[in-house]
Amino acid sequence: MSPADEKMWATLIHVGGILLVFLPGLIGYLMLRDRGPFIRAHSATALNFQITLTIVYVVATALTSILIGYLILPVAFALGIIFSILAALAANRGQGYAYPLTIKFFS
Repeated sequence: MSPADEKMWATLIHVGGILLVFLPGLIGYLMLRDRGPFIRAHSATALNFQITLTIVYVVATALTSILIGYLILPVAFALGIIFSILAALAANRGQGYAYPLTIKFFS
């Protein structure tokens, strides 16, 4: 895979996570991880972040019963969008990116 293709796919995986949660990261990790170290790192990073964000959504939804979930959900949603855009921009520049506050499931 050419470096330009790796950057394009990495960017799409990060942006796709905004709308499709962890599916783009999972598909990218399973299908593209052997195509190069750049795409492997970005797909694993995106997948780890999206799984962590899904866990936060589930916990925040459960916490809506004591009202604190109503504060956590919009913050998590906004941070998910912001961090995904920052990661997509870094991938498009050919740089690595590490999402903050992410549980590392895959490497």
